[in-house]
Amino acid sequence: MSEAGLSQAVKKMEDAGVSPAAISVFSHYYRVLEGEHTGFIPEETISPLTSVDRLEDYQVEPGQAQAALAKTVMIKLNGGLGTSMGMDKAKSLLPVRAGLTFLDIICQQVMAARKEFGVSLPLIFMNSFRTQADTLAALQNHPGIEVSGLPLDFLQNQEPKLRADDLTPVSWEKDPSLEWCPPGHGDIYTALYGSGLLDKLIDAGYRYAMTSNSDNLGATPNAQIAGWFAASGAPYAAELCIRTINDRKGGHLAIRKVDGQLILRDTAQTPPEQMDYFTDEHRHPFFHTNNLWFDLVKLRDTLIERNAVLGLPLIANHKTVDPADSQSPAVIQMETAMGAAIASFKGATALLVPRSRFLPVKTTNELTLVRSDIYDLGDNYHLHKVNDQEVAVDLDSRYFKKIADFEARFPAGVPSLRKAQSFKVSGPYTFGKDVKVQGQVHLETAEEQQVAAGTILAG
Repeated sequence: MSEAGLSQAVKKMEDAGVSPAAISVFSHYYRVLEGEHTGFIPEETISPLTSVDRLEDYQVEPGQAQAALAKTVMIKLNGGLGTSMGMDKAKSLLPVRAGLTFLDIICQQVMAARKEFGVSLPLIFMNSFRTQADTLAALQNHPGIEVSGLPLDFLQNQEPKLRADDLTPVSWEKDPSLEWCPPGHGDIYTALYGSGLLDKLIDAGYRYAMTSNSDNLGATPNAQIAGWFAASGAPYAAELCIRTINDRKGGHLAIRKVDGQLILRDTAQTPPEQMDYFTDEHRHPFFHTNNLWFDLVKLRDTLIERNAVLGLPLIANHKTVDPADSQSPAVIQMETAMGAAIASFKGATALLVPRSRFLPVKTTNELTLVRSDIYDLGDNYHLHKVNDQEVAVDLDSRYFKKIADFEARFPAGVPSLRKAQSFKVSGPYTFGKDVKVQGQVHLETAEEQQVAAGTILAG
């Protein structure tokens, strides 16, 4: 049964023009899927990572920093549609500051770094087949962002969704596009290699890549980190931040006992009975930001050696073929995580960076913070936090989770949070212009309520 399913899937991918490298990787994971695997990394098999290099301890000579950045390319993961917030296009096209989108700010950050350091610093997006057209159209508003001879994007691979009952490629005549899925952002390495872009970058003189999510505006171009990474000689490095009680769900690095290799462990890879270990911010004091650096030449050499298969842990994602139809056939999407590649490179390392390099927007709670006045947008388009106090935002998901609802309830912008400690909203509130939140504020109602313009909410 499984051999027939794999043959059908491979044929479907070949007919769709999927690269041989991607088909090789898919075949590897198909065989992993049909075998017995839990994907768990038990606590007794690892040692906590408790000591790493700190960026603040390194002074990189300016010339070395500039030379390293001159050999660096920035890659932004841009395959997500922001569906959790009710979006149907690339999340990077969502306005976040003064009418500027994630994409607008990223482009300006890169242009500012080019000017400051006198480097070409290519900016390249890894798009999915659902985000490519809108993203490339938006990039037309940024003349000069493209580097001659290099593309502005490359396409994440696609693979067939597999029926959960027999692992054959699913058919869905109502919308054949739903028969396909991206293989997770761990596909970045396969897509770079299979598309020929990895060779093109190396041939053009680039040696390093800095990669991050497009919804993380803290992951800015950084010559000091580039200089540190170049001097380290490491094939791969991950940026880490100090873990707090609010970061218990985030993945962490650990040391595999059997060989001393650095590995990434996420929630899904932790046995349920050992979650107390995973969430202990004192036992595992750093979290993984998904800001990654890798050596392009060493990546290519490794991929060639392994027939494009880095062997990242498989994530078997159980869904329905039509996510909006719970009665549609159950499917499995085979995925991998980009950060898990740290286990594939001997000599991989990590760097502790300031929290300012981790500003992800996965929910409207986080969007509220990034849009608020606790951040200023500098001349170099970096977001600068104006106060040291952490502000907890908790908006009622029934009324604020979807971006259309969020915008309707903050029609004149989000409240001032500069003097706030926490801002919790329970119920259907709509806010006027120039509302200020001070201290700890919790609003609660069962009926529609309007917070008038200029109101000071203090608690």
